[in-house]
Amino acid sequence: MSEYKISALNIHPVKSLGPVSLSEVEIDRFGLRFDRRFMLVDDAGRFITQRKYSALAKVSASFDGSTLNISDEGIPEVSFSLSEFSKEADVCVWSDEVGALTVQDRRTQVISDYLGVNVALAYMPDSTFRQVDREFFAESQQVSFADGFPILLTNQASLDDLNSRLEVPVGMNRFRPNIVLEGDIPFQEDSWKRIAIGEIEFALVKPCSRCIMTCIDEHGEIGKEPLKTLAKYRKNDFGVCFGQNMVQLNTGKISLDDKLRVIEVLEEG
Repeated sequence: MSEYKISALNIHPVKSLGPVSLSEVEIDRFGLRFDRRFMLVDDAGRFITQRKYSALAKVSASFDGSTLNISDEGIPEVSFSLSEFSKEADVCVWSDEVGALTVQDRRTQVISDYLGVNVALAYMPDSTFRQVDREFFAESQQVSFADGFPILLTNQASLDDLNSRLEVPVGMNRFRPNIVLEGDIPFQEDSWKRIAIGEIEFALVKPCSRCIMTCIDEHGEIGKEPLKTLAKYRKNDFGVCFGQNMVQLNTGKISLDDKLRVIEVLEEG
Protein backbone atom coordinates (compact mmCIF):
# COMPACT_ATOMS: atom_id res chain seq x y z
CA MET A 1 0.00 0.00 0.00
CA SER A 2 1.52 3.32 -1.09
CA GLU A 3 1.89 6.11 1.48
CA TYR A 4 2.58 9.80 0.92
CA LYS A 5 3.25 12.85 3.07
CA ILE A 6 0.70 15.67 3.33
CA SER A 7 2.40 19.04 2.78
CA ALA A 8 -0.55 21.43 3.15
CA LEU A 9 -4.07 21.66 4.54
CA ASN A 10 -6.03 24.74 3.46
CA ILE A 11 -9.47 26.19 3.93
CA HIS A 12 -11.02 29.19 2.19
CA PRO A 13 -13.56 30.54 4.69
CA VAL A 14 -15.06 32.87 2.05
CA LYS A 15 -15.49 31.55 -1.48
CA SER A 16 -12.95 33.15 -3.85
CA LEU A 17 -11.00 34.87 -1.06
CA GLY A 18 -7.60 33.91 0.29
CA PRO A 19 -6.73 30.62 2.02
CA VAL A 20 -5.92 29.80 5.62
CA SER A 21 -3.21 27.17 6.13
CA LEU A 22 -3.69 24.72 8.99
CA SER A 23 -1.68 22.00 10.69
CA GLU A 24 -4.81 19.98 11.47
CA VAL A 25 -8.45 20.26 10.52
CA GLU A 26 -11.79 18.65 11.24
CA ILE A 27 -13.51 16.86 8.38
CA ASP A 28 -17.24 17.34 8.87
CA ARG A 29 -20.24 16.64 6.66
CA PHE A 30 -19.48 19.74 4.54
CA GLY A 31 -15.82 18.84 3.96
CA LEU A 32 -12.98 20.66 5.72
CA ARG A 33 -14.56 22.52 8.63
CA PHE A 34 -15.40 26.16 7.77
CA ASP A 35 -14.25 25.79 4.15
CA ARG A 36 -16.33 28.03 1.87
CA ARG A 37 -19.20 28.37 4.32
CA PHE A 38 -19.29 32.10 3.47
CA MET A 39 -19.79 33.71 0.07
CA LEU A 40 -20.21 37.18 -1.41
CA VAL A 41 -23.39 37.66 -3.42
CA ASP A 42 -24.80 40.46 -5.57
CA ASP A 43 -28.24 42.06 -5.28
CA ALA A 44 -29.76 39.11 -7.15
CA GLY A 45 -28.22 36.64 -4.71
CA ARG A 46 -25.76 35.35 -7.32
CA PHE A 47 -22.31 34.29 -6.18
CA ILE A 48 -19.37 36.63 -6.77
CA THR A 49 -15.92 35.24 -7.59
CA GLN A 50 -12.50 36.15 -8.95
CA ARG A 51 -13.64 35.06 -12.39
CA LYS A 52 -15.29 38.46 -12.77
CA TYR A 53 -13.74 40.41 -9.89
CA SER A 54 -10.04 39.54 -9.94
CA ALA A 55 -9.29 42.01 -7.12
CA LEU A 56 -10.67 39.39 -4.73
CA ALA A 57 -7.36 37.56 -5.14
CA LYS A 58 -5.80 40.21 -2.89
CA VAL A 59 -8.36 39.84 -0.10
CA SER A 60 -7.80 37.50 2.83
CA ALA A 61 -10.29 36.01 5.27
CA SER A 62 -10.05 34.12 8.54
CA PHE A 63 -12.68 32.48 10.70
CA ASP A 64 -12.28 31.08 14.21
CA GLY A 65 -15.74 29.57 14.54
CA SER A 66 -17.36 32.73 15.87
CA THR A 67 -15.84 35.74 14.08
CA LEU A 68 -15.07 36.24 10.39
CA ASN A 69 -12.35 38.77 9.52
CA ILE A 70 -11.86 40.13 6.00
CA SER A 71 -8.92 42.36 5.10
CA ASP A 72 -6.72 43.70 2.33
CA GLU A 73 -4.22 46.54 2.17
CA GLY A 74 -6.71 48.42 -0.01
CA ILE A 75 -9.60 48.24 2.46
CA PRO A 76 -9.96 48.51 6.25
CA GLU A 77 -10.40 45.22 8.08
CA VAL A 78 -14.02 44.31 8.72
CA SER A 79 -15.25 41.71 11.19
CA PHE A 80 -18.52 39.81 11.40
CA SER A 81 -19.83 37.77 14.31
CA LEU A 82 -21.53 34.56 13.23
CA SER A 83 -24.54 35.51 15.36
CA GLU A 84 -25.09 38.56 13.13
CA PHE A 85 -26.02 36.41 10.15
CA SER A 86 -29.77 36.38 10.69
CA LYS A 87 -31.53 37.54 7.51
CA GLU A 88 -32.79 34.53 5.57
CA ALA A 89 -32.23 34.60 1.81
CA ASP A 90 -32.00 32.27 -1.16
CA VAL A 91 -28.63 32.53 -2.87
CA CYS A 92 -27.28 30.97 -6.07
CA VAL A 93 -23.98 29.21 -6.65
CA TRP A 94 -23.82 28.01 -10.25
CA SER A 95 -27.23 26.39 -10.90
CA ASP A 96 -27.95 25.63 -7.24
CA GLU A 97 -30.30 27.81 -5.21
CA VAL A 98 -29.83 27.27 -1.49
CA GLY A 99 -30.94 28.81 1.77
CA ALA A 100 -28.49 31.13 3.51
CA LEU A 101 -28.23 33.74 6.24
CA THR A 102 -26.93 37.15 5.14
CA VAL A 103 -25.48 40.42 6.39
CA GLN A 104 -25.53 43.67 4.44
CA ASP A 105 -24.52 46.88 6.20
CA ARG A 106 -21.76 49.49 6.35
CA ARG A 107 -19.13 46.74 6.60
CA THR A 108 -20.21 44.99 3.42
CA GLN A 109 -20.40 48.46 1.85
CA VAL A 110 -16.63 48.66 2.32
CA ILE A 111 -16.29 45.55 0.16
CA SER A 112 -18.88 46.88 -2.30
CA ASP A 113 -16.89 50.09 -2.76
CA TYR A 114 -13.71 48.08 -3.23
CA LEU A 115 -15.21 45.86 -5.95
CA GLY A 116 -17.53 48.40 -7.55
CA VAL A 117 -20.60 46.20 -7.14
CA ASN A 118 -23.18 46.04 -4.36
CA VAL A 119 -22.62 42.91 -2.27
CA ALA A 120 -23.95 41.07 0.74
CA LEU A 121 -22.16 38.39 2.72
CA ALA A 122 -23.90 35.02 2.92
CA TYR A 123 -23.37 32.15 5.35
CA MET A 124 -24.49 28.56 4.79
CA PRO A 125 -26.03 27.32 8.06
CA ASP A 126 -25.90 23.71 9.20
CA SER A 127 -29.55 23.31 8.22
CA THR A 128 -28.87 23.90 4.52
CA PHE A 129 -28.31 20.87 2.29
CA ARG A 130 -26.71 21.30 -1.13
CA GLN A 131 -26.24 18.01 -2.96
CA VAL A 132 -23.08 17.21 -4.91
CA ASP A 133 -23.53 16.18 -8.54
CA ARG A 134 -25.09 12.70 -8.43
CA GLU A 135 -23.61 11.92 -11.85
CA PHE A 136 -20.27 11.54 -10.09
CA PHE A 137 -21.34 10.51 -6.57
CA ALA A 138 -24.74 8.87 -6.33
CA GLU A 139 -25.02 8.86 -2.55
CA SER A 140 -26.51 11.68 -0.51
CA GLN A 141 -23.60 14.06 0.14
CA GLN A 142 -23.69 17.77 0.83
CA VAL A 143 -21.27 20.49 -0.15
CA SER A 144 -20.77 24.07 1.00
CA PHE A 145 -20.38 27.00 -1.41
CA ALA A 146 -17.49 25.21 -3.14
CA ASP A 147 -17.96 24.91 -6.90
CA GLY A 148 -19.17 21.33 -6.88
CA PHE A 149 -17.48 18.99 -4.41
CA PRO A 150 -16.37 19.19 -0.78
CA ILE A 151 -12.61 18.65 -1.09
CA LEU A 152 -9.89 19.29 -3.68
CA LEU A 153 -6.70 17.22 -3.64
CA THR A 154 -3.57 18.27 -5.54
CA ASN A 155 -0.09 16.80 -5.91
CA GLN A 156 3.16 18.75 -5.53
CA ALA A 157 4.78 16.48 -8.14
CA SER A 158 2.09 17.54 -10.63
CA LEU A 159 2.81 21.21 -9.94
CA ASP A 160 6.55 20.61 -10.32
CA ASP A 161 5.88 19.01 -13.69
CA LEU A 162 3.77 21.98 -14.77
CA ASN A 163 6.34 24.51 -13.58
CA SER A 164 9.06 22.73 -15.57
CA ARG A 165 7.08 23.72 -18.68
CA LEU A 166 6.47 27.37 -17.67
CA GLU A 167 8.79 30.34 -18.10
CA VAL A 168 7.57 31.74 -14.78
CA PRO A 169 6.59 29.14 -12.16
CA VAL A 170 3.32 29.43 -10.25
CA GLY A 171 2.46 28.52 -6.69
CA MET A 172 0.02 25.85 -5.60
CA ASN A 173 -2.38 28.50 -4.28
CA ARG A 174 -3.33 29.25 -7.90
CA PHE A 175 -5.26 25.96 -7.79
CA ARG A 176 -6.92 26.61 -4.42
CA PRO A 177 -6.56 23.06 -3.04
CA ASN A 178 -7.68 21.83 0.35
CA ILE A 179 -5.14 19.02 0.62
CA VAL A 180 -1.70 18.89 -1.02
CA LEU A 181 0.29 15.66 -1.13
CA GLU A 182 3.97 15.16 -1.80
CA GLY A 183 3.73 12.59 -4.56
CA ASP A 184 6.55 10.92 -6.46
CA ILE A 185 4.92 10.83 -9.92
CA PRO A 186 3.15 13.75 -11.65
CA PHE A 187 -0.62 13.25 -11.88
CA GLN A 188 -0.52 9.85 -10.22
CA GLU A 189 -3.66 11.00 -8.38
CA ASP A 190 -5.59 10.56 -11.64
CA SER A 191 -5.42 6.79 -11.20
CA TRP A 192 -6.67 6.68 -7.60
CA LYS A 193 -10.22 5.76 -6.67
CA ARG A 194 -10.11 5.73 -2.87
CA ILE A 195 -7.59 7.00 -0.33
CA ALA A 196 -7.28 7.43 3.43
CA ILE A 197 -5.61 10.16 5.46
CA GLY A 198 -5.30 9.10 9.07
CA GLU A 199 -8.63 7.48 9.90
CA ILE A 200 -10.62 9.39 7.27
CA GLU A 201 -11.41 7.82 3.89
CA PHE A 202 -12.12 9.72 0.70
CA ALA A 203 -13.53 8.82 -2.70
CA LEU A 204 -11.94 10.55 -5.69
CA VAL A 205 -14.95 11.29 -7.86
CA LYS A 206 -14.01 13.71 -10.66
CA PRO A 207 -10.95 15.41 -12.14
CA CYS A 208 -10.99 19.14 -11.39
CA SER A 209 -11.43 21.18 -14.57
CA ARG A 210 -9.66 24.52 -14.33
CA CYS A 211 -10.73 28.03 -15.27
CA ILE A 212 -9.34 31.55 -15.65
CA MET A 213 -8.90 31.84 -11.87
CA THR A 214 -5.66 29.85 -12.15
CA CYS A 215 -4.30 32.74 -14.25
CA ILE A 216 -4.93 35.41 -11.57
CA ASP A 217 -1.90 36.19 -9.40
CA GLU A 218 -1.84 37.38 -5.80
CA HIS A 219 -2.00 41.00 -7.01
CA GLY A 220 -5.22 40.41 -8.94
CA GLU A 221 -3.44 40.60 -12.31
CA ILE A 222 -4.71 38.28 -15.05
CA GLY A 223 -2.37 36.48 -17.46
CA LYS A 224 -2.55 33.48 -19.80
CA GLU A 225 -0.60 31.01 -17.69
CA PRO A 226 -0.71 28.37 -16.39
CA LEU A 227 -3.97 27.53 -18.21
CA LYS A 228 -2.44 27.96 -21.67
CA THR A 229 0.30 25.43 -20.99
CA LEU A 230 -1.97 23.04 -19.08
CA ALA A 231 -4.31 22.93 -22.06
CA LYS A 232 -1.52 21.49 -24.20
CA TYR A 233 -1.24 18.27 -22.21
CA ARG A 234 -4.00 18.10 -19.58
CA LYS A 235 -7.16 18.46 -21.65
CA ASN A 236 -9.75 15.68 -21.57
CA ASP A 237 -13.52 15.19 -21.67
CA PHE A 238 -13.89 17.17 -18.43
CA GLY A 239 -11.83 20.15 -19.60
CA VAL A 240 -8.31 21.25 -18.69
CA CYS A 241 -7.71 19.33 -15.47
CA PHE A 242 -5.44 19.67 -12.47
CA GLY A 243 -6.25 17.97 -9.16
CA GLN A 244 -8.99 15.61 -8.05
CA ASN A 245 -12.35 16.40 -6.47
CA MET A 246 -13.08 14.22 -3.46
CA VAL A 247 -15.93 13.28 -1.15
CA GLN A 248 -15.30 12.28 2.46
CA LEU A 249 -16.63 8.86 3.46
CA ASN A 250 -16.49 9.48 7.22
CA THR A 251 -15.67 12.35 9.57
CA GLY A 252 -12.97 13.23 12.08
CA LYS A 253 -9.61 15.01 12.21
CA ILE A 254 -6.66 14.92 9.83
CA SER A 255 -3.27 16.58 10.28
CA LEU A 256 0.01 17.22 8.50
CA ASP A 257 1.46 14.36 10.55
CA ASP A 258 -0.90 11.88 8.90
CA LYS A 259 0.09 9.88 5.84
CA LEU A 260 -2.02 9.57 2.71
CA ARG A 261 -2.62 5.92 1.87
CA VAL A 262 -3.89 4.68 -1.48
CA ILE A 263 -6.63 2.11 -0.83
CA GLU A 264 -8.04 1.52 -4.31
CA VAL A 265 -7.03 2.46 -7.84
CA LEU A 266 -9.09 2.74 -11.00
CA GLU A 267 -9.32 -0.26 -13.26
CA GLU A 268 -7.24 0.14 -16.39
CA GLY A 269 -9.08 0.46 -19.67
